Order: sequence, then structure tokens, then C-alpha cells
Amino acid sequence: MTRASRLLRLLDLLRSRRRPLTGARLSERLGVSLRTVYRDIALLREQGADIEGDPGTGYMLRHGYLLPSLMFDRDELEALTLGARWVSLQADRELAQAANDALQRLASVLPDALRLEIETSGLLVPNHRQQVPDEPWLPTLRRAIRDEHVVAMHYVDLHGNSSERRVWPFAMAFFSHVRLMAAWCELRQDFRHFRADRVLSLVDSGQRYGVRRPTLMRRWRDQNAYGSRE
Repeated sequence: MTRASRLLRLLDLLRSRRRPLTGARLSERLGVSLRTVYRDIALLREQGADIEGDPGTGYMLRHGYLLPSLMFDRDELEALTLGARWVSLQADRELAQAANDALQRLASVLPDALRLEIETSGLLVPNHRQQVPDEPWLPTLRRAIRDEHVVAMHYVDLHGNSSERRVWPFAMAFFSHVRLMAAWCELRQDFRHFRADRVLSLVDSGQRYGVRRPTLMRRWRDQNAYGSRE
């Protein structure tokens, strides 16, 4: 994380909470030392951020600082709330936390009446979390898709055959009962769909695959978006 990104993240953390956050908590959330947190807070104050508090009581950002330049209507807010709630229940833990953080960040900069609508929304998502295993490698796969990296995995197919694969992942589908990865398989030299619950291990090779992800997506759709599954 660059320093600029860290400072923006720090502002988001302070803005999304109604009570002071301690330096230790900020240090944990940002993944930096306590001394770095104090330096960043001092820098933000120098730049005009209205941050209240001290090391003994914690810190918070005065309400109203850096209000967004756009506003949402009620239907848009309901759509965002429902989507974030779905992700918080169906995605991996890192993405679920990101969804909750995003919703809190949005609520923190809205007028009180609209913030109340988010907090008391009657649009609910059934919790089917127990039906879908929480694969520990999902965050690695999401980053590999984003960075267009080849991944190596140990996979067991529909017939119980085990194999080592190198694939080019470009999409992940989250169904209510299973998660599917769409990828170009180097072994099969074709597009394949892999069930997440049959992946025994997965690592990011750090190598870029030879075709840009949008191109893979287009070829996959043109060939057959519901093609071979293993």
C-alpha cells in the first residue's frame, strides 16, 4: 500500500466510526506501526483534516469532512445496501469485510435520514453460509484474477481424478450452493470451469498470463460461456 493510499484509508476509517479509534486499532487495521499512525495523523492535520483526539483517548474525524460530491436516491441506496449485505454473507472473509466497510463508509457521509434508511433497511439476504465452504485461497484467486496471474492448483475432478493444473483464471461465479472458477487450462488447452470445493490447494505463480483478461472473457463468451466443467 502506498503512503497516499494509506492516508486515504486512514481518513476512511476515522470517518466511518462514530466513536474514537485508538492508535493501536488503527495500527492493526492499516498494518503499520503505531509510530507511523501518529505521523500520518499529524500530516493529515497539517493538510487540514479536522481530526479530534489524542493518543490517550483515540481519534475521530469531525462529521462533515470530505463529503462526497454525489448523492444517491432511495432506490440506489437500497440496491447498494442489498448488494453489500449479499457479499458480506456469500463471499470470502476479506471481501465480506470490505463490503461491510464500504457500507459503513457510505453511511458515515450521508445525511442522518438517509443513513437511518441504510441501517434499518428491510431488504435482507438469507444466510446460506453453512452450505458453501469458506475456501482459504479465495482472496489469492481474486487477486490473481485482478492481476492476470497464472495460478497453480491441485484439483480433483468430477470422477475423483487428482491432477496438478496451471490455469489462467479470469472470472469467479458465486452461486448459492457452489463457487465456480472460469479459466484457461494449460493442461487441456481449452476453457474449463472448476468447482471451488474440489480445489485442494492454490497458489499464485506471480506470472502474467499471455492474453489480457478482457480478451479471454470475450473468447470464452464466444465459444460457450457454459462449456466444459471438471
